[in-house]
Amino acid sequence: MTETEILRPHAEELYADELEALARTDRRTRPPSWKLSPWAVVAYLMGETLDDGKVITAKYIGSRRLIEIAVATLATDRALLLLGMPGTAKTWVSEHLAAAVSGDSTLLVQGTAGTDETAIRYGWNYARLLAEGPSHSAMVPSPVMRAMGEGRIARVEELTRIPSDVQDALITVLSEKSLPIPELDDEVQAVKGFNVIATANDRDRGVNELSSALRRRFNTVVLPPPATHDEEVEIVRSRVASLGQALDLPDAITADDEINRVVTVFRELRRGVSEDGKTKIKTPSGTMSTAEAISVLINGIALAAHFGDGSLRADDVAAGLVGAIVKDPVQDRVVWQEYVETVVKDRWRGLYRSCRSL
Repeated sequence: MTETEILRPHAEELYADELEALARTDRRTRPPSWKLSPWAVVAYLMGETLDDGKVITAKYIGSRRLIEIAVATLATDRALLLLGMPGTAKTWVSEHLAAAVSGDSTLLVQGTAGTDETAIRYGWNYARLLAEGPSHSAMVPSPVMRAMGEGRIARVEELTRIPSDVQDALITVLSEKSLPIPELDDEVQAVKGFNVIATANDRDRGVNELSSALRRRFNTVVLPPPATHDEEVEIVRSRVASLGQALDLPDAITADDEINRVVTVFRELRRGVSEDGKTKIKTPSGTMSTAEAISVLINGIALAAHFGDGSLRADDVAAGLVGAIVKDPVQDRVVWQEYVETVVKDRWRGLYRSCRSL
């Protein structure tokens, strides 16, 4: 399978040329096992123009200081917890940090309600276990165990989705930097360069609070929603362009007006007040994240490219807006209809007609 056939290449593959350029020109001190210096890792995420003219694209648009704190944490013996509401680029930042530090973002534990201890510690190949008994060859190492042995970054996504008793399997790993294997009277000790990046949010239903013992092992960096309208527009514009290219969507003319319009709708419904501060607005049950705004526009581009004239219009955006905002068919529909009648009607007549027709 060629790289062009892969739907979503890993960060270290997609941006291999940028990582190589940074490594080639990076003369600063690198912590043990790191592919780049902390300065170069921040430059990779925030964007930089190198001395040889190579442009490193920005992967994260926001506070540089937050990224510096995150990278500095990974250079210590403290694990990193990226906390924030859904859609604030926690997973995106986690992946790119691991790619820049270790050259490998694939040592991943995806947290769910069904995640058990084997995802964090180790499991067994039961055919070999029955045939040979407990042995290293019968063991199936977890991504965390592999990261410890190789001196790399392990990623734990949606940490608060994991049951509390399973979360606590990380305590020994983070405090002692070792993973006991009692069946073999052995242990795995972490190689220099090992660390953990976890992501979590406490806005969704079904989360499990972290114990104080586990929370103390993390340095927490809160990734906020985009601070300004222009910042959010820039994030949406860049991600829509890259996703459209990755998905091989036919070229569609995406006017800045439509991007501004979608971002404005999401920001007003998220904050509960109009942009000018004059009109109070009820907020829906969902988070109204930047990631959802990007999905609305990608869906609209697909409609415009395949079923329209190739130009993104209000009709293409309206259906996606309703699907993103109306999560609760009763409460959210009332919120959306009120917003359409009090705000959209007088501001965007074309979008108003499109929303009313749905």
